[in-house]
Amino acid sequence: MLGKTAGGLFWMFRYLERSENTARLIEAGFRIALTRADGDDDEWTSVLQTAAVAHLYFQKHEQIEAAKAIDFMLRDMSNPSSVLSAIAAARMNARLVRTAITREVWEAVNDTYMILKRELARPVSARDLPEVLALIRQQSALVRGAMHGTMLRNDIFDFCRLGTFLERADNTARILDVKYYVLLPSISQIGSSLDNVQWETILRSVAGMRAYRWITQGETSPIGIADFLIFDTRMPRSLAFSVGKIATNLGYLERAYGLRHPCHDQIDVIAARLTHGTIDRVFEDGLHEFITDFLTDIARLGQQIETDYRFLG
Repeated sequence: MLGKTAGGLFWMFRYLERSENTARLIEAGFRIALTRADGDDDEWTSVLQTAAVAHLYFQKHEQIEAAKAIDFMLRDMSNPSSVLSAIAAARMNARLVRTAITREVWEAVNDTYMILKRELARPVSARDLPEVLALIRQQSALVRGAMHGTMLRNDIFDFCRLGTFLERADNTARILDVKYYVLLPSISQIGSSLDNVQWETILRSVAGMRAYRWITQGETSPIGIADFLIFDTRMPRSLAFSVGKIATNLGYLERAYGLRHPCHDQIDVIAARLTHGTIDRVFEDGLHEFITDFLTDIARLGQQIETDYRFLG
């Protein structure tokens, strides 16, 4: 496969996943904001920082306001990680690789772009926000369904999956960081009812509440939730699950092409850390520090995949 085509597939699915993940990040911030009695907008600074777009926001706005932050992350085309920007970029990449994807996948991507462009044509009110975020998640699921139901399991499929799970791993780590590092008002709140409500909000934002309660028979604890989202390979948005899928698809590419690249060594190291790590050790060393290191490793892996498979030509 041409490197340019592989890159188009990879980034098409990274952007599709990013659109859903941005919606989930907005939902996490929105729900946690509801737990604040003072109605302060400061938590949106944390959400923007977690999405790595705070500097872009402050180029347009002097101060943080919830409505402006939500609009910036949903609709602003000057923000490359906004939902609308990500969907537009996914559609552009889909057009470039139309001969490599099925008609059903192309139609699902194109329909998603058209629907969300219409829904996001104007600012979304707080009352309508949950419904719009649900629509974004639904459209993302439709594209994934088309991919799983119609595409051959070959190198094309592998590059699609790599884009999906690199972006997903990055996002779950960032959502965890929103909660633990910045959104808790003070150290005195740790273990409080507010702390537990915010942790449960994080679970809801990654569609993990019911699964977590099923596994734990209803018991909820911050360390248990963090363990679930980092190490549990049964949870499809956990770090361990996402890294495992990246390793699997890179392994398929290694066998298909008969070549082993530096990215294969990198994913082996990342996977080994998650396989042998424990949540007690993570909390002992610092959850924020663990997440920062993980995000750095995932970013380097993405860059190495681009280099090894010559996405730029």
